[in-house]
Amino acid sequence: MKNQLAFKLINRNDSMIVIFLHGFLGNGAEFDAIANRLPFSCLTLDLPGHGETRFSAQYTMENTANAIVHLLNELGIDRANLVGYSMGGRLALYLALNYPERFSKTVIESGSPGLKTAQERLERIERDRTLATQIETDFDQFLINWYNQPLFQSIKPHPNFNQMLKERSRNHPGEIARSLLEMGTGMQPSLWEKLRTHQNPLLLMVGEYDRKFVALNQEMVSICETAELAIVPDAGHNIHFEKPDLFVDRLKSFLRYVTTDILHQW
Repeated sequence: MKNQLAFKLINRNDSMIVIFLHGFLGNGAEFDAIANRLPFSCLTLDLPGHGETRFSAQYTMENTANAIVHLLNELGIDRANLVGYSMGGRLALYLALNYPERFSKTVIESGSPGLKTAQERLERIERDRTLATQIETDFDQFLINWYNQPLFQSIKPHPNFNQMLKERSRNHPGEIARSLLEMGTGMQPSLWEKLRTHQNPLLLMVGEYDRKFVALNQEMVSICETAELAIVPDAGHNIHFEKPDLFVDRLKSFLRYVTTDILHQW
Protein backbone atom coordinates (compact mmCIF):
# COMPACT_ATOMS: atom_id res chain seq x y z
CA MET A 1 0.00 0.00 0.00
CA LYS A 2 1.54 3.30 -1.12
CA ASN A 3 1.04 6.72 0.43
CA GLN A 4 -1.41 7.82 -2.25
CA LEU A 5 -4.31 10.17 -1.70
CA ALA A 6 -7.76 9.68 -3.20
CA PHE A 7 -8.70 12.94 -4.88
CA LYS A 8 -11.12 14.68 -7.22
CA LEU A 9 -10.16 17.56 -9.51
CA ILE A 10 -12.90 19.97 -10.54
CA ASN A 11 -11.35 21.89 -13.44
CA ARG A 12 -12.94 25.25 -14.22
CA ASN A 13 -10.27 26.08 -16.82
CA ASP A 14 -9.12 28.68 -14.32
CA SER A 15 -5.45 29.21 -13.54
CA MET A 16 -6.16 29.30 -9.81
CA ILE A 17 -6.15 25.94 -7.99
CA VAL A 18 -7.81 25.67 -4.57
CA ILE A 19 -7.13 22.57 -2.45
CA PHE A 20 -9.73 21.58 0.16
CA LEU A 21 -8.73 19.64 3.29
CA HIS A 22 -11.61 18.20 5.30
CA GLY A 23 -11.99 17.75 9.03
CA PHE A 24 -11.85 14.71 11.31
CA LEU A 25 -14.56 12.15 10.39
CA GLY A 26 -15.16 13.80 7.00
CA ASN A 27 -13.87 13.16 3.49
CA GLY A 28 -13.19 15.09 0.32
CA ALA A 29 -16.88 15.15 -0.62
CA GLU A 30 -17.49 17.33 2.46
CA PHE A 31 -16.49 20.35 0.36
CA ASP A 32 -18.26 19.38 -2.90
CA ALA A 33 -21.11 21.83 -2.39
CA ILE A 34 -18.66 24.66 -1.70
CA ALA A 35 -16.28 23.79 -4.55
CA ASN A 36 -19.14 23.61 -7.05
CA ARG A 37 -20.05 27.22 -6.29
CA LEU A 38 -16.57 28.61 -6.90
CA PRO A 39 -15.19 29.84 -10.24
CA PHE A 40 -11.76 28.35 -9.49
CA SER A 41 -10.34 24.92 -10.27
CA CYS A 42 -10.72 22.86 -7.09
CA LEU A 43 -8.96 19.76 -5.75
CA THR A 44 -10.62 17.79 -2.95
CA LEU A 45 -8.77 15.06 -1.06
CA ASP A 46 -9.55 12.17 1.26
CA LEU A 47 -7.05 12.45 4.12
CA PRO A 48 -5.46 9.26 5.55
CA GLY A 49 -7.95 6.95 7.27
CA HIS A 50 -10.90 8.83 5.74
CA GLY A 51 -12.81 8.08 2.57
CA GLU A 52 -10.71 5.97 0.20
CA THR A 53 -7.23 6.96 1.43
CA ARG A 54 -5.00 4.52 3.30
CA PHE A 55 -1.25 4.79 3.93
CA SER A 56 1.30 2.08 4.62
CA ALA A 57 3.26 4.70 6.58
CA GLN A 58 1.97 6.41 9.72
CA TYR A 59 -0.82 8.93 9.29
CA THR A 60 1.37 11.73 10.61
CA MET A 61 1.08 15.35 9.55
CA GLU A 62 4.54 15.22 7.97
CA ASN A 63 3.75 12.09 5.92
CA THR A 64 0.39 13.50 4.84
CA ALA A 65 1.94 16.82 3.83
CA ASN A 66 4.63 15.01 1.83
CA ALA A 67 1.95 12.96 0.07
CA ILE A 68 0.04 16.12 -0.87
CA VAL A 69 3.15 17.79 -2.30
CA HIS A 70 3.95 14.57 -4.20
CA LEU A 71 0.42 14.52 -5.64
CA LEU A 72 0.75 18.15 -6.76
CA ASN A 73 4.02 17.28 -8.47
CA GLU A 74 2.34 14.38 -10.28
CA LEU A 75 -0.51 16.66 -11.39
CA GLY A 76 1.91 19.36 -12.54
CA ILE A 77 0.60 21.92 -10.04
CA ASP A 78 3.41 24.24 -8.95
CA ARG A 79 1.39 26.64 -6.78
CA ALA A 80 -2.04 26.45 -5.22
CA ASN A 81 -4.23 27.92 -2.49
CA LEU A 82 -5.41 26.00 0.55
CA VAL A 83 -8.71 25.78 2.43
CA GLY A 84 -8.67 23.58 5.52
CA TYR A 85 -11.30 22.86 8.14
CA SER A 86 -10.46 21.82 11.75
CA MET A 87 -8.06 18.87 11.37
CA GLY A 88 -7.65 19.91 7.75
CA GLY A 89 -7.03 23.45 8.97
CA ARG A 90 -4.13 22.29 11.10
CA LEU A 91 -2.75 20.42 8.10
CA ALA A 92 -3.26 23.43 5.82
CA LEU A 93 -1.34 25.64 8.22
CA TYR A 94 1.48 23.08 8.39
CA LEU A 95 1.67 23.06 4.58
CA ALA A 96 1.55 26.84 4.32
CA LEU A 97 4.34 27.31 6.87
CA ASN A 98 6.61 24.53 5.63
CA TYR A 99 6.07 24.92 1.88
CA PRO A 100 5.47 28.68 1.40
CA GLU A 101 6.78 28.50 -2.16
CA ARG A 102 3.98 26.07 -3.11
CA PHE A 103 0.96 27.69 -1.42
CA SER A 104 0.06 31.30 -2.12
CA LYS A 105 -2.93 31.89 0.15
CA THR A 106 -4.40 29.80 2.93
CA VAL A 107 -7.84 29.79 4.56
CA ILE A 108 -7.98 28.18 8.00
CA GLU A 109 -11.50 27.38 9.19
CA SER A 110 -11.66 26.59 12.91
CA GLY A 111 -8.02 25.55 13.03
CA SER A 112 -5.02 26.06 15.29
CA PRO A 113 -1.21 25.90 15.27
CA GLY A 114 -1.30 23.04 17.77
CA LEU A 115 -0.34 22.93 21.42
CA LYS A 116 2.52 25.05 22.72
CA THR A 117 4.19 22.79 25.28
CA ALA A 118 5.35 19.18 25.48
CA GLN A 119 3.24 18.67 28.60
CA GLU A 120 0.08 19.83 26.83
CA ARG A 121 0.82 17.49 23.95
CA LEU A 122 1.37 14.53 26.28
CA GLU A 123 -1.93 15.20 28.04
CA ARG A 124 -3.73 15.43 24.70
CA ILE A 125 -2.18 12.16 23.49
CA GLU A 126 -3.49 10.40 26.62
CA ARG A 127 -6.94 11.84 26.04
CA ASP A 128 -6.88 10.75 22.40
CA ARG A 129 -5.90 7.21 23.40
CA THR A 130 -9.05 7.04 25.50
CA LEU A 131 -11.12 8.38 22.60
CA ALA A 132 -9.53 5.89 20.19
CA THR A 133 -10.61 3.03 22.46
CA GLN A 134 -14.16 4.42 22.49
CA ILE A 135 -14.13 4.66 18.67
CA GLU A 136 -13.16 1.01 18.26
CA THR A 137 -15.49 -0.18 21.03
CA ASP A 138 -18.72 1.60 20.06
CA PHE A 139 -18.37 3.93 17.10
CA ASP A 140 -22.04 4.94 16.99
CA GLN A 141 -21.96 6.03 20.64
CA PHE A 142 -18.69 7.85 20.04
CA LEU A 143 -20.34 9.89 17.25
CA ILE A 144 -23.21 10.84 19.55
CA ASN A 145 -20.77 11.92 22.25
CA TRP A 146 -18.58 13.76 19.74
CA TYR A 147 -21.41 15.91 18.46
CA ASN A 148 -22.64 16.60 21.97
CA GLN A 149 -19.55 18.75 22.49
CA PRO A 150 -20.34 22.47 22.99
CA LEU A 151 -18.53 23.51 19.80
CA PHE A 152 -21.01 21.49 17.70
CA GLN A 153 -24.26 22.52 19.38
CA SER A 154 -25.16 25.11 16.76
CA ILE A 155 -25.18 22.54 13.92
CA LYS A 156 -27.53 20.05 15.55
CA PRO A 157 -30.73 21.91 14.54
CA HIS A 158 -29.50 22.05 10.94
CA PRO A 159 -31.89 20.20 8.58
CA ASN A 160 -28.99 18.19 7.13
CA PHE A 161 -27.39 17.25 10.43
CA ASN A 162 -28.77 13.69 10.51
CA GLN A 163 -27.56 13.09 6.97
CA MET A 164 -24.10 14.34 7.93
CA LEU A 165 -24.11 12.00 10.95
CA LYS A 166 -25.07 9.11 8.68
CA GLU A 167 -22.15 9.90 6.39
CA ARG A 168 -19.78 10.02 9.36
CA SER A 169 -20.99 6.60 10.55
CA ARG A 170 -19.72 5.03 7.29
CA ASN A 171 -16.12 5.59 8.35
CA HIS A 172 -14.04 2.58 9.38
CA PRO A 173 -13.61 2.83 13.18
CA GLY A 174 -10.10 1.36 13.18
CA GLU A 175 -8.93 3.84 10.54
CA ILE A 176 -10.52 6.79 12.34
CA ALA A 177 -8.88 5.72 15.61
CA ARG A 178 -5.55 5.47 13.82
CA SER A 179 -5.96 8.96 12.35
CA LEU A 180 -6.68 10.38 15.80
CA LEU A 181 -3.65 8.65 17.33
CA GLU A 182 -1.21 9.55 14.54
CA MET A 183 -2.39 12.96 13.35
CA GLY A 184 -4.28 14.30 16.37
CA THR A 185 -3.45 17.64 17.94
CA GLY A 186 -1.19 15.99 20.51
CA MET A 187 0.97 14.42 17.82
CA GLN A 188 1.39 17.44 15.59
CA PRO A 189 4.40 19.74 15.99
CA SER A 190 3.68 23.16 17.44
CA LEU A 191 3.48 25.77 14.66
CA TRP A 192 3.30 28.87 16.86
CA GLU A 193 6.87 30.06 16.31
CA LYS A 194 6.82 29.50 12.54
CA LEU A 195 3.55 31.43 12.38
CA ARG A 196 5.33 34.57 13.60
CA THR A 197 7.47 34.81 10.46
CA HIS A 198 4.97 33.62 7.84
CA GLN A 199 4.85 35.97 4.84
CA ASN A 200 1.95 34.69 2.70
CA PRO A 201 -1.68 35.78 3.22
CA LEU A 202 -3.73 33.85 5.79
CA LEU A 203 -7.45 34.09 6.40
CA LEU A 204 -8.56 32.75 9.78
CA MET A 205 -12.28 31.97 9.98
CA VAL A 206 -14.09 31.09 13.21
CA GLY A 207 -17.72 30.99 14.29
CA GLU A 208 -18.76 33.41 17.00
CA TYR A 209 -20.18 30.58 19.16
CA ASP A 210 -16.89 28.66 19.03
CA ARG A 211 -15.33 30.61 21.89
CA LYS A 212 -12.25 28.42 22.35
CA PHE A 213 -11.24 28.85 18.71
CA VAL A 214 -12.16 32.52 18.66
CA ALA A 215 -9.59 33.07 21.43
CA LEU A 216 -7.00 30.87 19.70
CA ASN A 217 -7.40 32.66 16.39
CA GLN A 218 -7.31 36.10 17.99
CA GLU A 219 -3.91 35.13 19.40
CA MET A 220 -2.82 33.79 16.01
CA VAL A 221 -3.70 37.00 14.19
CA SER A 222 -1.91 39.05 16.84
CA ILE A 223 1.45 37.39 16.08
CA CYS A 224 1.20 36.99 12.29
CA GLU A 225 1.32 40.19 10.25
CA THR A 226 -0.12 38.57 7.12
CA ALA A 227 -3.14 37.03 8.86
CA GLU A 228 -6.65 38.45 8.98
CA LEU A 229 -9.48 37.23 11.19
CA ALA A 230 -13.13 36.77 10.19
CA ILE A 231 -15.52 35.93 13.04
CA VAL A 232 -18.67 34.55 11.44
CA PRO A 233 -21.94 35.51 13.15
CA ASP A 234 -24.46 32.87 14.23
CA ALA A 235 -22.06 30.01 13.58
CA GLY A 236 -20.10 27.46 15.58
CA HIS A 237 -17.17 25.22 14.63
CA ASN A 238 -18.35 24.01 11.18
CA ILE A 239 -18.85 27.27 9.29
CA HIS A 240 -18.99 25.88 5.76
CA PHE A 241 -21.85 23.58 6.82
CA GLU A 242 -23.78 26.18 8.81
CA LYS A 243 -23.21 29.29 6.71
CA PRO A 244 -22.26 28.18 3.17
CA ASP A 245 -23.29 31.47 1.52
CA LEU A 246 -21.06 33.56 3.76
CA PHE A 247 -18.29 31.00 3.48
CA VAL A 248 -18.33 31.03 -0.34
CA ASP A 249 -18.51 34.81 -0.46
CA ARG A 250 -15.54 35.17 1.88
CA LEU A 251 -13.46 32.67 -0.09
CA LYS A 252 -14.11 34.54 -3.33
CA SER A 253 -13.22 37.84 -1.68
CA PHE A 254 -9.99 36.61 -0.11
CA LEU A 255 -8.75 34.66 -3.12
CA ARG A 256 -9.60 37.37 -5.64
CA TYR A 257 -9.10 40.50 -3.48
CA VAL A 258 -12.68 41.55 -4.19
CA THR A 259 -14.69 43.41 -1.55
CA THR A 260 -18.41 42.70 -1.37
CA ASP A 261 -21.19 44.41 0.55
CA ILE A 262 -21.86 41.34 2.69
CA LEU A 263 -18.37 41.53 4.23
CA HIS A 264 -19.05 44.94 5.70
CA GLN A 265 -21.83 43.42 7.80
CA TRP A 266 -19.37 41.24 9.75
